[in-house]
Amino acid sequence: MKRKNTRDLKRRAKNGRLSVGAVGLTLVVTAMALLVVIFAATSNASGAEELVRVSTFTRGLVGPDFTMLGPVKDGGTIVAETAPGCWGPMITPIFRGGHEVTQPVEVEGAKVGDAVALRIKKVKVTSIATSAGTHEAREGTFIGDPFVSRKCPKCGTKWPETYVDGIGWQAIKCKRCDALASPFKMPHGYTMAFNSERSFGVTVGKAAAENMATEAKKYAALPAASEQHSILVFGKHDIPGLVTRIRPMIGNIGTTPPIVMPDSHNAGDFGQFLVNAPHIYALNQAQKELRTDAHMDIDSVREGTILICPVKIDGAGIYIGDVHAMQGDGEIAVHSTDVSGEVTVQVELIKGLTIDGPILLPPVEDLPLLAKPLTPEERAKARELAKEYGVELEDVAPIQVVGTGADLTTAVGNGLARTAKLLDMSDGEVRNRVTITGAVEIGRAPGVVTISIMAPVKQLEKLGMAHLVKEQYGL
Repeated sequence: MKRKNTRDLKRRAKNGRLSVGAVGLTLVVTAMALLVVIFAATSNASGAEELVRVSTFTRGLVGPDFTMLGPVKDGGTIVAETAPGCWGPMITPIFRGGHEVTQPVEVEGAKVGDAVALRIKKVKVTSIATSAGTHEAREGTFIGDPFVSRKCPKCGTKWPETYVDGIGWQAIKCKRCDALASPFKMPHGYTMAFNSERSFGVTVGKAAAENMATEAKKYAALPAASEQHSILVFGKHDIPGLVTRIRPMIGNIGTTPPIVMPDSHNAGDFGQFLVNAPHIYALNQAQKELRTDAHMDIDSVREGTILICPVKIDGAGIYIGDVHAMQGDGEIAVHSTDVSGEVTVQVELIKGLTIDGPILLPPVEDLPLLAKPLTPEERAKARELAKEYGVELEDVAPIQVVGTGADLTTAVGNGLARTAKLLDMSDGEVRNRVTITGAVEIGRAPGVVTISIMAPVKQLEKLGMAHLVKEQYGL
C-alpha cells in the first residue's frame, strides 16, 4: 500500500498536479507518522503504564499473595484513593489488620535487592470530618491480638461480618447473632470537622458529633471499595472547640514484604506482637525481620518528601494507606486523625541499592537544625575556618534512616545499625556524626525513629542516590 501511494504521488507530480517539493514533504510526513506508530507500539510492548490508578484494598493484609496492579513504568506515577486507617478497620471485625491499604502496584523492572524512590507529589484530604482517640480492647472479641485475630464474643465466629445499628461503640453488631462485636472502645476521643479549604480542623460538641455519626459514610467520604465502618459512628465529643492546623501525612506507605502479615504490623514495634502469636498470622523472629517498615507514622512523610523503600519481592508492590489530616512527632495517642484521601507519587527505580528499611528525604523545613544544609554564607565562613586549620570541608548532605523495634531503645539501635551499613561506617562514627550533625527523632512512640545524619556525598554517589539528595536540597 505504501509503494502504491508513493508511485501515485510521483505520477501526479509528473502531470503537473503536484510539485516535487510537495512530494518530498508528503513523503517525510508519512515516514514520520510511521515512526511515531512504531515507537508507540514498541514503547508499550512491556505493558508498563505511565499512570496507574488504584482504588481497591486488601482487607488489612499485605504480602506476596496479592495480585499487583500495573506495572507502572520507572518514572511513572501512581494515584491512590485511600481509605481511613486505624480506627475504621479497628472496629470492623472482618479486617485482619489495623489499616485498609491499597492493592499493591508493580514497578517495572524492580527486583529483590533494588530500591524504589517515591516522590510524594500530592496528599489531598477528601473526608469532611473524622474521629480518633485512645483505644481499649474489649475482652472476648479477639484471640491474642485485637487488631488481627477477631471473633464474635457471643457466637464465636472468627472475623465476623457486622452491621451498624445506631451510634456509639454498641452500634457494631454481628450479622449472625446480633451481639455487640466491636473489638475496641474509645475511652477518650473527639470528632473533628474540617473547613472547605482543608487548612484547619475544629473538634465539635455532642450534637454535631452525634449528627455526623448518623451519616458517618458521608462525612468520612469512604471510597466506594472500602469495607470499613467509619469511626464517626462512635460520636465521640470529649474535647469540643479545639482548633488545629491541617498538614496531611501518610502513616503507611512502602513496599510489600515477602511474607503475608497484617498491614498495621509491617514495622518493628507492632510486628513484635506477631512473634509466636496464637493465630494464623503468627511469625517467628526471623520472619518478623522480613518486614519492610512501611507503617512508619512519621509526620514528615508528606507532600514534598522523597521516600526510598527496599524491594523485597520482585515488582516491589507499592501500597499506600493511613493518611492523617495532621500529626505531631510521636503520635503519642497511638492514633491520629484518620481520613480518606488521594495520594500521588512518582516512582523511580534504583537498581542495586540494597537496603533493609526506608530512607527519608523530607522537606528541608522538617530536618533538625544540625542536619539542615549550610547556607552559602555559612559555607563560605566554614571554608575560611577549615583553611585556617589546614583541612578541606567534607562534602556532605542530609538523609534520614528509619529504625523500628519493639521499643524506642531497640528502634534507635536498629536505625543506627542500618545507617552504619548504608554508609559503610563504624557504629562509633555514626553515633558521633548523628550527635553533631543530626538527631534522633520519634516517629511513633512505641518504636519508630528517624536517624538524621549529614552523610558523605561520595558514599551517596556509590549507592546511586546522590542525585535524589541533591535534587531535594538544591545542592
